[in-house]
Amino acid sequence: MSQPLDLLLRDCALPDGTRTDLGCRGGRIVVLSPAGAVGPGEDARAARVIECGGRLVTPGLVDAHIHLDKALLSSRAPSVEGSLAEAIRVTGAAKRGFTVDDIRARARAVLDLAVRSGTTAMRSHVEVDPIVGLMGLEALRPLRHEYAPALELQLCAFAQEGIVQAPGTEALLARALREGADLVGGCPYNDTDPRAHVDAIFRLAREFGVDADFHTDFFDEPEHLHVRYICEQTVRLGWEGRVAVGHLTELAALAPAEQDGVIAELRAARVGVIVLPATDLYLMGRRDERNPRRGLAPVKRLLAAGVPVAAASNNVRNAFTPVGNADLALMGVLIAVGAHMGARAELGEVLAMLTTEPARILRLEGHGLALRSRADLVVWDAASLDEAVGALAPRAYVIKSGRVTVEHRPTVAEPWRN
Repeated sequence: MSQPLDLLLRDCALPDGTRTDLGCRGGRIVVLSPAGAVGPGEDARAARVIECGGRLVTPGLVDAHIHLDKALLSSRAPSVEGSLAEAIRVTGAAKRGFTVDDIRARARAVLDLAVRSGTTAMRSHVEVDPIVGLMGLEALRPLRHEYAPALELQLCAFAQEGIVQAPGTEALLARALREGADLVGGCPYNDTDPRAHVDAIFRLAREFGVDADFHTDFFDEPEHLHVRYICEQTVRLGWEGRVAVGHLTELAALAPAEQDGVIAELRAARVGVIVLPATDLYLMGRRDERNPRRGLAPVKRLLAAGVPVAAASNNVRNAFTPVGNADLALMGVLIAVGAHMGARAELGEVLAMLTTEPARILRLEGHGLALRSRADLVVWDAASLDEAVGALAPRAYVIKSGRVTVEHRPTVAEPWRN
């Protein structure tokens, strides 16, 4: 070893059960050797050594879809009816009282929770419309720099209130992209002309050379399927691999053969799918009086076809999602149960939906556990994947670019045993 390591994780367990010594230098993984292979001399030259004792190490968690600007609103805009229409309505009303300081304070609270739980990258949608203007971007843009040592934050200028039905929004989105937004996003189901809405988002994506991210087909019945037009335009405009869609719950209501047709279009267009289990399970199936549906996109079918699929937080304690703590591991539990993915091999796929799959959708190069991968890692207080994903195991260390950013030191007192 010619140069000392910044960090050595001694005797850690990889998700496949392999025990290894993992070394980091210059923000990358540069050593992956059988446990004990890194000798004492090399050990002594490392800036820091952590004795993992067989604890699990995974890539850092990646939250591909969250709304920092409207998190933690339950006290002022609670869910009463529990419907999507209500959530849009009451959150839209609450936005009229937002301030830059208010948005930034709530966003910081969620980012702190996310970082502590092992999230090392995140994409947040930032609402841009005539109600709030660019207030959300103004509030969140400085947080990219503030949290950069612990988390990479992408900001998506997002048209929640529509474009056609909200004149001036397209110009505001363009301003947001000029002023630092990383990509552009839309919500065609919440506009009077969904195709024109999609066209506007692609027009901006092409003008500014950025990715596009859509909330789409968020209903129980397949009455919209805007995803087909999104896929068509993705291919026509040469934007393959640069488009994501969130929710996509309508896909699960199609017959299997019809699902396969749409999935083939997603795969051909290289469109990533982001499932939002806490929100989708909460809001879908509300009118089903008998045998209520789960309301999740068909995760297994998508994965089997080779479509990139991530699971993400979406909202944290507001009318869309009244529960949550920004811990992506909770989304893993919901997917394992809600999508019937609790078998051992499937838990590996669930972990990928929280780590490497969202990194692929966000186009984060080198996110994984191979040599030369980014040294963005989580050391779990668990010995196996089953325990980490299945039992919401605590995190012991969080590592960003080869440096420890969070170190948990839990203490528990049990006076009843005395």
